[in-house]
Amino acid sequence: MLSAKLQDAMNKQINAELFSAYIYLSMSAYFEDKTLRGFANWMRVQAQEEVGHAMRFYDFIVDRLGRVLLAPIAKVPTEWPSTLAAFESAFAHEQKVTGMINDLMTLAVAEGDHAAVSFLKWFVDEQVEEESQADEIVQQLKLAGDNGAALLILDREMAGRKAEEE
Repeated sequence: MLSAKLQDAMNKQINAELFSAYIYLSMSAYFEDKTLRGFANWMRVQAQEEVGHAMRFYDFIVDRLGRVLLAPIAKVPTEWPSTLAAFESAFAHEQKVTGMINDLMTLAVAEGDHAAVSFLKWFVDEQVEEESQADEIVQQLKLAGDNGAALLILDREMAGRKAEEE
């Protein structure tokens, strides 16, 4: 059975994961408006991943005989100064989520909840990948600079991203 403290923290994480999905969907819409459909696709796939993450927490809480309590999702930005700024924002957001996952792991360890520790390990590993992917794109966009042709090449590359089966 899940402790009340861990249940509350995981319910907050569900909200954070859905907030993440909403941010990425907003970024996708921003890129669609800029006719950068490859970047829009990358963000849309990212939004789908975040919903999947929220559902992992949802199912874990239910499986541990806890109660899922959904809270309102905060408003997200809808504009960024540039493609680079949007991806820098995504990278910073992933770093924030990593901190939240680490806090959950610390709580699970402190409570001696081995099932929660095992469950959270997947998220710890996932955040390494999330940060790495976002940072790689940031670095590529920095290299591209103001070169429109380079931006279009990166946009085409981002169009190839597909949702992974979890």
